[in-house]
Amino acid sequence: MEENDNKKQKKPVVAVCYDFDKTLSPDNMQAQGYLQTIRYENQDEFWKETNELARANCMDSNLAWMYLMLKGARGKEIFRRDMLARYGAQVKLYDGVCDWFDRINKYGEERGVIVEHYLISSGLKEMVEGTCIADKFTRIYASSFFYDDAGVAIWPAQVVNYTNKTQFLFRISKGVLDINDDAVNDYFAPDEIRVPFTHMVYVGDSETDIPCMKLVNSYGGYSIGVYDPRTGDKSRVLKLMDEGRIGYYAPADYKEGSEMDALLKSMIDRTAK
Repeated sequence: MEENDNKKQKKPVVAVCYDFDKTLSPDNMQAQGYLQTIRYENQDEFWKETNELARANCMDSNLAWMYLMLKGARGKEIFRRDMLARYGAQVKLYDGVCDWFDRINKYGEERGVIVEHYLISSGLKEMVEGTCIADKFTRIYASSFFYDDAGVAIWPAQVVNYTNKTQFLFRISKGVLDINDDAVNDYFAPDEIRVPFTHMVYVGDSETDIPCMKLVNSYGGYSIGVYDPRTGDKSRVLKLMDEGRIGYYAPADYKEGSEMDALLKSMIDRTAK
């Protein structure tokens, strides 16, 4: 949902911001069909090659994997937006994710709170647009390609990495959602802030989410670390908890009645009060 009235609302707004890979989906989006098509049966090989390319050329690692995705398609796929959306439709999501957003929105409405959902991901926007949840987000902030007149990707248009993710939190807070709008740097009086950080939730899974988690935490908001409920491995989120990066953690189970469901609803309740 790209269009949004970003003016200050009369009702309180809770902005829930999500990472994607291993937060809403159990694996990296590129590894759920696309990498196998371009010869990488083992995704570790792709990420190893990405890291080597980035180090050898003083290159941003996101630009490195975007280049390798583009290069790998030669002779196998025409690298188009609709092709990426097709692979995005194959991406698995954690249990409950598909109906999570509507349920949470309804819960907020019943308590006089507007709930908005934002994706802030280093993954590919075009692949996210192929999933069943693409239209549930007020904005999708993610890496993307620039396409020529024939609709073929030829250059990166946007690169989102773990350090520049934080700018989008300020955009959401101030209601300056367009990525090219420099007004995000303007001073906003407290009564002009559309979504105070105290009404913001950030949901992520790992070290790449630390800048966003820490920022939201430090301004009085809520940061939630999630872990894979299939393995039950809490090591990452416990480390984030010990270091003060997050205030809460839960399994990435988004079904009604789950721990995650109860946790977010309690945050909505606090905002309503």
